[in-house]
Amino acid sequence: MAEHHSDALYMKIFYYLLALTILEILVALPDYSAFAKAVLLVGMAVGKAVLVALYFMHLRFERATLGLIAFTPLVICVFLVFMLIPDFSASTRLPHKTAVPAKASGAKH
Repeated sequence: MAEHHSDALYMKIFYYLLALTILEILVALPDYSAFAKAVLLVGMAVGKAVLVALYFMHLRFERATLGLIAFTPLVICVFLVFMLIPDFSASTRLPHKTAVPAKASGAKH
């Protein structure tokens, strides 16, 4: 890790992160498919996380083993999201019943 990291590289990454943040705001504003919006926002967030991990956490300059250790939680998270999609879609298809209060019958006391 004896490489020299220039300030220009960090500023370049900062401007990429700034551009991605502005794009996220622009994607979040209009009304369109929630799924498409979610995919775009998650994709840009993952891109930002990768840039931060690679350059500001210096994983780009480390051994592959350390990068693999940092990459493993992302793989587990994606796996869990895809495993939970059937449960989420099943719960949104259930009819929502509202409880109707039963009428009181009989004499009033």
